[in-house]
Amino acid sequence: CSAIDACESSNGGCSSKAECRRTTPGNRVCVCSAGYTGDGIVCMEINPCLVNNGGCDRNAECTQTGPNQAVCNCLRGYSGDGKTCTYISLCSQNNGGCSEFAICNDTELTDRTCTCKPNYIGDGFQCRGNIFQELSRNYNTSRFYFYLEVLSIRDLSGPGPFTLFVPRTDVLNSDPRVKDWIAKGVMAQVLRYHMVGCASLLYKDLTAITNITSLHGDRIHISYSQNSLVLNNKAEIVFSDAVGTNGVIHVINQILVP
Repeated sequence: CSAIDACESSNGGCSSKAECRRTTPGNRVCVCSAGYTGDGIVCMEINPCLVNNGGCDRNAECTQTGPNQAVCNCLRGYSGDGKTCTYISLCSQNNGGCSEFAICNDTELTDRTCTCKPNYIGDGFQCRGNIFQELSRNYNTSRFYFYLEVLSIRDLSGPGPFTLFVPRTDVLNSDPRVKDWIAKGVMAQVLRYHMVGCASLLYKDLTAITNITSLHGDRIHISYSQNSLVLNNKAEIVFSDAVGTNGVIHVINQILVP
């Protein structure tokens, strides 16, 4: 007589994911393979993610990759190896994409708000101060700002409102009359002729009027034709409606002379 091997046929009736082990003649036990759980007759994959999030950080996603195997990936808004995940502040990098003159506040894991600082206006992504400050931040108006500084003209730092017509930087640099005006001490008068007080006039407002009085005291004639605004029949507005906290800037392509 020979002992019956209970595991010899069909894995002894054990699961295909189990090992059949002979015990006594004609008997056996079924033991689930590594990564599986059950009574040996039925063996199921162990999902480690079901217990303690698979050992992943609470701010990570556990994904089963095989029997009792998983990977951990930090959720959006967090960084790390999955076992340890650290919150990423959107505002910590480049001010969260907000303006340098704005305050960035984290609101949710993947969002933030941008609010302009006091004495600035805008949507938080673009924030503007008073028009005197804004002149220095744009190349086209920076030369005008330079002459205001040199001549200590501070009118535009006041509460306003003001409307300002600024000759482009290249115009001020190339016009030979500028040196003569400086030498004769009349440059300040020329600059003030480009300023209008007590009103913040947008482009659409200018199309409805024909004359305005400058801070210099002389009038500026305004004409509108062929979709263009022209001052004193010479200087065309080429860029308009740069709004600041105390007024608005329009860029023109010629110097206005009182």
